[in-house]
Amino acid sequence: MFYLVGLGLGDSKDITVKGLEVVRKAKRVYLEAYTSILTVGKEALEEFYGREITLADRDMVETESDTLLENSEKEDIVFLVVGDPFGATTHTDLVLRAKQKGVKYKVIHNASIMNAIGCCGLQLYNYGETVSIVFWDDTWKPESFYDKICVNLERGMHTLCLLDIKVKEQSIENLMKGRKIYEPPRYMTVSRAAEQLLEIVENRRSKGQNDLRLHEESICVGVARVGADDQTVCTSTLKSIQSCDLGGPLHSLVVPGHMHPLELDMLKLFTNDQTVVEKLNELYT
Repeated sequence: MFYLVGLGLGDSKDITVKGLEVVRKAKRVYLEAYTSILTVGKEALEEFYGREITLADRDMVETESDTLLENSEKEDIVFLVVGDPFGATTHTDLVLRAKQKGVKYKVIHNASIMNAIGCCGLQLYNYGETVSIVFWDDTWKPESFYDKICVNLERGMHTLCLLDIKVKEQSIENLMKGRKIYEPPRYMTVSRAAEQLLEIVENRRSKGQNDLRLHEESICVGVARVGADDQTVCTSTLKSIQSCDLGGPLHSLVVPGHMHPLELDMLKLFTNDQTVVEKLNELYT
């Protein structure tokens, strides 16, 4: 059997009992190491699970699936995923490859940011399309994620913004020269995401678009390390959250749409800024 096992969002102890049982009896155990991270490293997982774990990077998962699935028709192979196994399309692709090879598979689910984001107090059934905010560089500054947020706002829906992760990435020069030299890992912060969104607001205004649904004074919620002991939630305006330091990764940003009074009261729990409280009070009417 080929198992896809969710690890949850915090540390080594967030795995389910069912998942832990599978890990401890499997022949080989892999850890997906590029779409998300836990607050602990591979060594902590190995110590708690009592098993050796092999890191599976993007290249292995996307181009060497035969290695992952090898002998899984007669042995138990486990693929560990931070959060829930279906939190990234890559893992759906693994299931399809397993089926093509006639390999049986089983999924053991766990918490992911897609449901744990309820910690900020906004109702899950009021979220629209989830948006990914990518790192800009000098030559590539897409704005499509801003437009998707605005579409959700037009519908009165909240937006969960997943922030970019760069793990085992190559520079253009090293990629072109075929050198296996990788850049240091980078994890987008709420501050960086707000900075890019504010630049888009400025760009749109310079083009005469003044009636913007998402702007400097829009209420936003920054979250960091959801599921961990040091989880942090901060309610602020888009402009102010740019200067907020929420600590280490992983970060996510939420842009609220139309809010129920209970949602407004929950957001007040995560701010000491009286100006933000007054803005939330104004939304009651």
